[in-house]
Amino acid sequence: MPLKSSPGLTGRRRARRGIAAAAALAFAAATALGAGPAAADVTAAARVDNPYAGASVYVNPDWSAKARADGGSAIANQPTFIWMDRIAAINGVNGTRGLRSHLDNALSQAAGRTMVVQFVIYNLPGRDCAALASNGELGPDDLPRYKTEYIDPIAAIMRESKYANLRIVTIIEIDSLPNLVTNVGGRPTATAACDRMLQNGNYVNGVGYALAKLGAIGNVYNYIDAAHHGWIGWDDNFGASATLFAQAARASGSTVDNVTGFIANTANYGVLKEDHFTINDTVNGTSVRQSKWVDWNRYVDELSFAQAFRTQLISAGFPSNIGMLIDTSRNGWGGSQRPTAKGPTTSVDAYVDGGRYDRRIHLGNWCNQSGAGIGERPKASPASGIDAYVWAKPPGESDGASREIPNDEGKGFDRMCDPTYTGNPRNGNNLSGALANAPLSGHWFSAQFRQLIANAYPRL
Repeated sequence: MPLKSSPGLTGRRRARRGIAAAAALAFAAATALGAGPAAADVTAAARVDNPYAGASVYVNPDWSAKARADGGSAIANQPTFIWMDRIAAINGVNGTRGLRSHLDNALSQAAGRTMVVQFVIYNLPGRDCAALASNGELGPDDLPRYKTEYIDPIAAIMRESKYANLRIVTIIEIDSLPNLVTNVGGRPTATAACDRMLQNGNYVNGVGYALAKLGAIGNVYNYIDAAHHGWIGWDDNFGASATLFAQAARASGSTVDNVTGFIANTANYGVLKEDHFTINDTVNGTSVRQSKWVDWNRYVDELSFAQAFRTQLISAGFPSNIGMLIDTSRNGWGGSQRPTAKGPTTSVDAYVDGGRYDRRIHLGNWCNQSGAGIGERPKASPASGIDAYVWAKPPGESDGASREIPNDEGKGFDRMCDPTYTGNPRNGNNLSGALANAPLSGHWFSAQFRQLIANAYPRL
């Protein structure tokens, strides 16, 4: 997903759980998401601190079939999120299952086990005001439609009693709230669309409404999008983002109790952990922060960012037991180009560039990145403060079309998805690093999928 602004001036882009009355058996924690214990005698869902602990996680048969057919049998049984990216997706589009069908199928997959099923809630009015590839179907002022035609029907299905024993995890509206911090108010990367969404309040109120409606369902666990280290890791974005997220969590009748946690790196490529350098390193007296790649950021990878941002969120008013998710679906950066040692100490740039796993041209590059690989497999409780590593962006689904493609999905053409594009201030006026011949966002991109498989790290 797009990096949203330049550093220094504006930075870059991209809860205590609600209380449920139902009682249930407790389950032992499992480290692997697919290794939940059998529980044939479960009678009701219980609100738990980490929904992934002790649970199996639903495998989307639609994605699994595509992966298996395209050489991905090694990962076809991995759990991925299902994107509700327009109103029609609720009932299913383009031959794929709708919300109720996935939930029914999750009940079948559960076979007596505790089961997590994962959805991305993604259809705000004026969606993603700083990028065209992920624009949505609703206009900037369509908040009433968002509520009555999108969130209300989703909530009505999720609250059906037959689904009460599922743990339903939702990611709430990626690529929206952070734009209200980094791309507004006359900043170099501001857009008129983002200024409008700040002024009309529909991002904040829409997120609050979604949290309130879904958080009222005892077995739904809401995680808000927290962008990534290459978007809000700079000082002038870090605290401001946490403050805004707290505002949204209290909007439209919601409270912070409707928030289970946050997710970092959704649909992005930021590496989980850089092993060959840290933010505290210096080269010949020059801090790593002064390198062109780090560019005064406070963080060099997603794990350190997610853990630090969790602390900031608690300071902003969220309960101390919130957890973080990290999307590791495309941040492995394996293959022959993966560094095996520190970079040379001839200069700070040589040191960072020679040792970094993330091989993008620039942190601002977000669309169908060449050379990327699948990262850590989904896993529960992998690190302090982290509820799970997840695959929020299903590998093989495009970030956006590399050329203009007419469509009825509200998706535009963003030049950052064009491999010939020479960039803008958000990516330091560098080449986009995107793969050629990409389809619309969310559509299957075979060439990208095969590259992700080849460059997986840990290896498949």
